[in-house]
Amino acid sequence: MEVLSFTENTGLIALLVAILPFFSFVFILSSNKQKGANFALSTSALSFLLSLHLFLQIWNAEPEHFQLSWFQVAKVQFFAGVLLNNLSVLMMVLVSGISVLVHIYSREYMKNDPNLNRYWAYLNLFCFAMIGLVISDSLLLIYLFWELVGFSSYLLIGFWFNKNAASQAAKKAFIMNRIGDLGFLTGILIIYAQFQTLDLVSLFGDKGLLSSSFIENGLWISGSRNMPEIWLSIAGFSFFLGAMAKSAQFPLHTWLPDAMEGPTSISSLLHAATMVAAGVFLIARIYSVFDPLVLDIMVWIGAFTAFMAATIALTQNDIKRILAYSTISQLGFMVMALGIGAYSESIFHLTTHAFFKCLLFLAAGSVIHQLHHYSIKNSHGFDYQDIRFMGGLRKRMPFAFLGMCLASAALVGLPLTSGFLSKDSILIRTFEWAASREGVFVILPWIMVLTSWLTAFYIFRLIFRVFFSESREIKLDKLAHINDSPGSMTYVLIILSFFCTFIVFALNPVSFESSWLWKGFQLSVIKEIRFFHWLVPLIINLGSILLIMFAYRIYVLDKSSKLAVGSWLYQISIRGWFFNEIYDFMFVKSVEKLALIIYQFDRVVIDGLVIALATITQLLSSISHWFDRKVVDGLVNATGVFSGYIGRFFRTFQSGRLQHYLITMLLFVLSFFILSYLI
Repeated sequence: MEVLSFTENTGLIALLVAILPFFSFVFILSSNKQKGANFALSTSALSFLLSLHLFLQIWNAEPEHFQLSWFQVAKVQFFAGVLLNNLSVLMMVLVSGISVLVHIYSREYMKNDPNLNRYWAYLNLFCFAMIGLVISDSLLLIYLFWELVGFSSYLLIGFWFNKNAASQAAKKAFIMNRIGDLGFLTGILIIYAQFQTLDLVSLFGDKGLLSSSFIENGLWISGSRNMPEIWLSIAGFSFFLGAMAKSAQFPLHTWLPDAMEGPTSISSLLHAATMVAAGVFLIARIYSVFDPLVLDIMVWIGAFTAFMAATIALTQNDIKRILAYSTISQLGFMVMALGIGAYSESIFHLTTHAFFKCLLFLAAGSVIHQLHHYSIKNSHGFDYQDIRFMGGLRKRMPFAFLGMCLASAALVGLPLTSGFLSKDSILIRTFEWAASREGVFVILPWIMVLTSWLTAFYIFRLIFRVFFSESREIKLDKLAHINDSPGSMTYVLIILSFFCTFIVFALNPVSFESSWLWKGFQLSVIKEIRFFHWLVPLIINLGSILLIMFAYRIYVLDKSSKLAVGSWLYQISIRGWFFNEIYDFMFVKSVEKLALIIYQFDRVVIDGLVIALATITQLLSSISHWFDRKVVDGLVNATGVFSGYIGRFFRTFQSGRLQHYLITMLLFVLSFFILSYLI
């Protein structure tokens, strides 16, 4: 195995970045609530600073790889180590940086929760798992941390487990992710069977085993080993199945909207910036394993997921569910981009999305937080996550309003935002890719354009509902009781707002190719067509602005008729394309029905046979008992009686008197002669 240059201190620092959150998790569980918040924030901040140090040291430099012997099975040695390259250190900074902001935000947002100590512990366990995942150097180690990410997210989604919806959402997320994990494990087994190693550098490096393997005569050949070429596609699809579940791609997407039952601060961390991005990270990490067939599948699943989720978000009323479907849609963009070969653009959008989606969630959390306090203070019960009951908050909550506006602009991809650079780069590459394809692939760019336009409508529908239109529940004279969230929450919104601007990623606001981040992953193999670089952003932004104006007309000016609630299109959207109902029928109701049939079969047939056999056995036992008592015992008793009678009869001949013996002998002799004469 080729081991890349490595300085020991760098490896120790990377390990420390991961271990600090784990140490915090262990310490907080054994400490009181007062110490938990400060300790969690301190270790999270230190982890971020160390990640930033590694980022500055590794970015655009030679990757560094460190390994130690882990365990041995027979003659096979397994290693565990750290692999640091551009992708690793970027994800480390992203995870730890977002984590610090969520910690700061949570100090105020969660301060009155009675289980705050448990909250800090679970949060740090998740950070440990996520950082461990992005620095691991082998598929086996990634899989272990992958499972730990799933487990810790289960704990966080179900944090308020006393709520039935939260506990059900946690179980749903856990089970659906296990489906993907089965695919991931299958892929690992195939790769090991072919290459006898799970080391990332050995497998996917520049001169790795995967790049040196080839297809010939229907066989996938690597050195002296070979297997049918279909196994390469199966391995790639198996890994993609794992990514589909973690990144909530069709058809394993339905867990993510339900996961909003957890605290909003957790939603911003897990389901905007880190956990759901793990699937995209996995695809990027092992990108060379995907053959053209799997990449085409990836393209269409990503595109369909993006479009489907955007159509569902159009009619949702829960503010967090709108953002959840938005996350699913944007992840679809990233997956589709990886499918067409736009590697750099996908990672670029993953990074920018982490910031503006985190800002959207935390701004929404500020609104929910303040409305919740308002409902308690005024004894006014209403659903404070339903945007239909909000309105008129832009003047009362200016920081939340401005932060959400900027994040929404980045989500749509309006000029001067980070989203304009990253999202439009994907769309431009999609048009360039489709230009070299034929058939149904030519409609792909227009599906993505339509999805982008739908994004503009649903996110500004949310803004106009929450901050502009008049509230159904909060009277004008009561709005004065609502203000922006406390300082620590507001500071986080301001910081995230800065990261939603173009200046963080590029000096040129209209060219994604000038971005330092995009240049760090120049792996795109798509032929460039300069014509699209100005035409595509122009089309998308014109359409987006028109739809924003249309949404303003509907939800603020109230001058246009709204979509009929009873229409079939509305029902498809509001009910999430009926996927929950379909899955409930196919997997829940059918299993329940099957269980009922088996129960009835067991009760009627199996139990009937058992009861019938028991009855027959009892009957046979009764007959046997009667026969034994009446016949067998009767014969035995009769023999005894008869023997007694004979004994008594012959006893009379033993009287001891001679005359009796003579008379008896005389009678026998006479009887003998009489019988002889008669015969």
